[in-house]
Amino acid sequence: MPPRSRRLLAALGVGLVVTTGCARRNFFQPDARVGPGSAAALPASADSVLATAGRQYNRHSGFYCLFWGRHYRRVWAAPATVPVLRLASAAPGGLKFDKAGGGYQSISATLVGRQKREYALRALDKDPQKTLPKVLRPTFVLSVVRDATSAAMPYGALTVPPLAQAAGVPHTRPHLVYVRPDETGLGSMSERFRGKVALLEEKYEELASATPDLAGTTNFVGGENVLKKMYFNPGHYIDQPAFLRARLLDIWLGDWDRHERQWDWAEFEEAGGRVRYRSIPKDRDQVYFRFDDGLVPWLASRRFIAPQFHTFHAHYGYMPGLVFQAEFIDQHGLSQLRRADFQRMAADLQKRLPDSLIARAMRRLPPAVYALEGQRLGSRLQARREALAQAADAFYLTLARKPNLGGTAQADRYVVHRYPDSTTVQIFTAAHHLPTTADTLRFRRTYFHNETHQLTLDGLGGDDVFEVHTTGAGRALPLRLYGGEGRNQLLPEGSAGRLRYYPQESSNFSAVERGQPYLSRRRHTPVERGVGSNTDDKN
Repeated sequence: MPPRSRRLLAALGVGLVVTTGCARRNFFQPDARVGPGSAAALPASADSVLATAGRQYNRHSGFYCLFWGRHYRRVWAAPATVPVLRLASAAPGGLKFDKAGGGYQSISATLVGRQKREYALRALDKDPQKTLPKVLRPTFVLSVVRDATSAAMPYGALTVPPLAQAAGVPHTRPHLVYVRPDETGLGSMSERFRGKVALLEEKYEELASATPDLAGTTNFVGGENVLKKMYFNPGHYIDQPAFLRARLLDIWLGDWDRHERQWDWAEFEEAGGRVRYRSIPKDRDQVYFRFDDGLVPWLASRRFIAPQFHTFHAHYGYMPGLVFQAEFIDQHGLSQLRRADFQRMAADLQKRLPDSLIARAMRRLPPAVYALEGQRLGSRLQARREALAQAADAFYLTLARKPNLGGTAQADRYVVHRYPDSTTVQIFTAAHHLPTTADTLRFRRTYFHNETHQLTLDGLGGDDVFEVHTTGAGRALPLRLYGGEGRNQLLPEGSAGRLRYYPQESSNFSAVERGQPYLSRRRHTPVERGVGSNTDDKN
């Protein structure tokens, strides 16, 4: 068991000593409705109900919360007036059930409307049962993991659209619905949704769904598929300034769960056969996350255990933890941007996000929820906006510390010049693999040793060539080369100090140090892992 896992289990044990028990039966509220008449059958004519997102989270004592945290328990139990879902009128032309969705936690479904436009229906409450081994599901551990859902702000996604619009970031438009206890129109998911509060939002799947800020798009690409397209087609690329804008918005909102499956991409065809992808964030489940207000979750979220469970404070805290989940997509989507680019983007966002806008966004929360959290969240957003330039710099330095540059399925040539204080990398792709033969250079950047501590070049596919030129007597930047598939060559010039190579058996690397080449034990990247698949774990 890895040391981090052992420490996490030890931290959990502290709380379990005083709060043990078996998995609680009937953990979830049977029906979200509250108030007079909530136990009776819902009239067919009902347009709205008074409901709670999950009042079961707010039935614990102060002693329990001392160990496990108060989180957003009162918000989950706060009443909200929610429209009843009517599939015939929920969207122009009505909606019909298409397929079940969801991964290990989400309860979700895809609905289809007019012009084949797709909509995601996701219950606010989650069930993380599948994240545990079967042997642990009957135990108290399941209750503990389920209870941790209370760390999420269930209505946070409602506040994001006006903020994203002002920031210049494409976004979804979720709204609350209540699913009737006798609903039958959701196919195989009808029973799981009955009596629940959910978010309904249109997905970016069909061109008919394109909003004015995405005018000119020719297609939408979901999840990891954009990485596969870039892997096989060197002329395809991410709009990096637009992606940086979206990522700084994530950081401002404290949205730590931004891995590569949390994005859709708008495709724009350009001259010469090139294709640009603009990012569209989705699934705003974790904005304003509050986790570290109990002894056990505080210990669990330490940077040496699980720093990705990052609490939304007025300050940004440990930046590597906040961006941990998005490390892979960040390395691909922000690789060419400089420190000054991060600062310019942060300054632009600060101007776009005034106090009046933040106040208006918070008012999108249900009134009872706003009374509990609206002003506190708004004041923290204001404080974080003022410190956004410093956060952007910390984000840049986090990415610059150990960058990883990936290749393509084609033959790539890496030309590296290592100097005592900097390292310059150029990546060329054979002209016949590009849409245009005008220029085969597709990447160039200089890394400064006061920012970068190690550089990795991952050839992935194709017959790649690595030219490494080392100049000067100083300590060169540590360089890691992964040959990947194909027959690869390493052509060193100058000192081979602090240079490591990890060829596969099919590679044809030249020896630069004593000893025989050996295979990398490094885990494969998502692109390598998913080239032949097309799976997402969420709608």
